[in-house]
Amino acid sequence: MRDYEVMTIHRPDLAEDEVEVKVADLESHLSGSGATVDGRDMWGKRRFAYEIDHLSEGYYSVVTFQAEAAAVDSLDRMLSLADEVVRHKIVRRGA
Repeated sequence: MRDYEVMTIHRPDLAEDEVEVKVADLESHLSGSGATVDGRDMWGKRRFAYEIDHLSEGYYSVVTFQAEAAAVDSLDRMLSLADEVVRHKIVRRGA
């Protein structure tokens, strides 16, 4: 297993507690794929440096986890299809 972190930006029209639920869903998806979630860091609503899809702000969150490559691919697909996620990025830590 390797160490990863995923940063997600959720739509600003969601309530803060809805974002918490979406991040919890993300963590449960990872756990269901055999990954181990190490931590969660909610950054709150932040302003973008430039507009993304006609939006100027969004809710940022970072989740650190350990997983195999198949779980990371599954997570990437799930986040790509999620309408409430504006952007996401998965990086390998310590590389």
